[in-house]
Amino acid sequence: MSSYIDSEIGLEVKYGLPAKVRFCKKCVLSNQRPQPTGEFRFTPESAKLTTGFDEQGVCLACRYAEMKDSAIDWDYREKELIALCDRFRSKDGSYDCIVPGSGGKDSAFTSHILKHKYGMHPLTVTWAPHVYTEIGWKNFQGWIHSGFDNVLVTPNGHIHRLLTRLAFENLLHPFQPFVFGQRFAGLRMAQKFNIPLVFHGESPFEYGSSTIGEAEARGFEKSYFCSEGDLSKTFIGGVSVTDLVRDHGVSLNDLQLYLPFTHSELDKFPLEYHFLGYYLKWDPQEVYYYAVEHTGFEANPERTEGTYSKYASLDDRIDGFHYYTSFIKFGLGRATMDAAQEIRNHKISREEGIALVARYDGEFPNRYFQEVLDYMNISEEYFWQLIDAARSPHLWKKENGEWKLRHSITEEL
Repeated sequence: MSSYIDSEIGLEVKYGLPAKVRFCKKCVLSNQRPQPTGEFRFTPESAKLTTGFDEQGVCLACRYAEMKDSAIDWDYREKELIALCDRFRSKDGSYDCIVPGSGGKDSAFTSHILKHKYGMHPLTVTWAPHVYTEIGWKNFQGWIHSGFDNVLVTPNGHIHRLLTRLAFENLLHPFQPFVFGQRFAGLRMAQKFNIPLVFHGESPFEYGSSTIGEAEARGFEKSYFCSEGDLSKTFIGGVSVTDLVRDHGVSLNDLQLYLPFTHSELDKFPLEYHFLGYYLKWDPQEVYYYAVEHTGFEANPERTEGTYSKYASLDDRIDGFHYYTSFIKFGLGRATMDAAQEIRNHKISREEGIALVARYDGEFPNRYFQEVLDYMNISEEYFWQLIDAARSPHLWKKENGEWKLRHSITEEL
């Protein structure tokens, strides 16, 4: 775990984060949110780069939102999309693109609009959640029955549980094995069915990636999916693949769904990976309305724990713990992420966003707690030991037996 003692504040700083906490002047995001570098070390050291701020104290996600509003010719971008589709569109109705997703609002929107407005023939690919929620399974079924073929990729349950526990123990990141499978499942199916075009929905630049180059904004580059193939330097759950095989009774074949491509693999299979959000102006709330109208998508009947919204990240019972552990490590919870994007998309004011963060950020996800403990085969006592050990002293302090953030945007209320 990357850490250092900052001489100015005299405190340990974990995960390679900046010692001085700053909040964006336009939204509620802080500079503590890590950005993946694309390296396949799969350790905290792979995420040292944090959300950038400009000289005016505004995060790059907000600057990108400004670009969306005033500096991008969306008519021209749509013409680029049409030209891209024209290059790949099948003439006989066979699959011509892959849309990875769960049947949530983003993948429902992406697949439906590509099929019905742009005449594409998508094959949808789903990397199964750890444990489906009732609403997640219902939306997945609604997506398929609205008119899409789907490949559901379900990993070995024993291996997935093991990797999830290791990721929680070593990285406080129980969602990491799911993220890896999600990253590669669509590409593996693209390779299997010889479909060289993959569409993802929203771009990571919506959430503050550190560069906004045009090439990167169009889609992931090949390096995002590739490694040099050295299994001793490829980590899952904070453990090298070599050590997983040697120490945990795992075969290399058991891990294939989680591993990156080698450069030679993708050299043999030319692939284009594009963000629909580069070509069409992305608005999560409008995407939600579209999915409701066209695929029968339903919001959660209850408010999602840790935030105020009901329509995002609904399908996996471990979702809430992904956001809660992010709150512990970086001081940024689910309500922060939701409020930041809604401020950028002009749905709420910054003052409203700060109030929502004050009310909901860091709320513990009790609903599925016992199921998650059982899934990872750990005790509640051990869970809290790992949680508290992961707190970075530059972010957290203990007062009267309770943990409190040293810095909070709610101080601006």
